Amino acid sequence: MNVLEAVLTVISILTALVLVRVIIGPTIWDRLLGLNMISAKIIMSIIILAVLTERTYLMDVALAYSVLGFIGTILIARFVEKKGEF
Repeated sequence: MNVLEAVLTVISILTALVLVRVIIGPTIWDRLLGLNMISAKIIMSIIILAVLTERTYLMDVALAYSVLGFIGTILIARFVEKKGEF
């Protein structure tokens, strides 16, 4: 097993643990932070996959996903902060 494959396995296990936190999390902020952590772990997984397969276009996918994840997190946080009013 390659080192990067082992890292992908660890990231998958940690993502499952964070998913439990998203489901249980007593407040909406815990859930939002958990979703943000899952997004970051997906980005790390895409980058490691790009290195393993030597496909450079996956770096662009990871960059686009990170921008969309950031914008989504900000919009959800504002929505929750204003109690559902835009």
